[in-house]
Amino acid sequence: MSSDSAPMNLTHHFLIAMPGLEDENFARSVVYLCEHSERGALGLVINKPSDINLKKLFDKVDLPLRRDDLTDSPVFQGGPVQTERGFVLHEPIMAAPPHDSESIYASTMTIPGGLEMTTSKDVLEALSTGAGPRKVLVSLGYSAWGEGQLESELAENSWLTVEADAAVIFDTPIEQRYDRALLLLGLQSWMLSPDAGHA
Repeated sequence: MSSDSAPMNLTHHFLIAMPGLEDENFARSVVYLCEHSERGALGLVINKPSDINLKKLFDKVDLPLRRDDLTDSPVFQGGPVQTERGFVLHEPIMAAPPHDSESIYASTMTIPGGLEMTTSKDVLEALSTGAGPRKVLVSLGYSAWGEGQLESELAENSWLTVEADAAVIFDTPIEQRYDRALLLLGLQSWMLSPDAGHA
C-alpha cells in the first residue's frame, strides 16, 4: 500500500469470519463495525447470543421492560472487551428541531450509514417505558482492534468484509446471520476453504 493512498475505512461494514479463524470469540462470527480509523476499530458481534435475555438484563439494572417485542430477545456477546458493560445498537432516534442532527441519548456514536450505538443508560430507560428505538440489538462487551491490527488480520485472510445491511442485524434470525452476510458477497459457506490461500 503506497503512503499516499487513502486509509482503509470499514465503518458500517460487516466482518465475516473465515473458516480458518478459530478464536472462540470470533469463530463463525459476523461483526458490525461501528468505527474504523487509523487508530483502530470497534465493533459488535451480531450473531452470538448470550444465555440471558433482555428481560433478565432489565431486571439486573432494576428497570421494568414494557416492550413485549423485546422481552425474549437475547443479549449478545458483543466481544471480549468490557463484557460487563452494555452497548445498544439501534436505528437513529433524533432530537426535535433545532437539535435534530443530534441523538436524544447522552452517549451515542452516530455511525455513517444510518445506525447509532449508545452506551448510556437513558436508552434502556426509554425502552423500559415502552418507547425508545424500534429496532435494537443489545450486547455486553465489544470487539476492538488496535492501530493496524485489523488490517493485518485482513491481510492474513481472517475476515471477509462487506458493506453492512441493517436487515441482517435486525430482521434475520440469529442462526442465519452468518450465511446472510456471506450472501451479500454472493458467497455461501461451502465455498470457503478453511485454509488461508497463499498464491
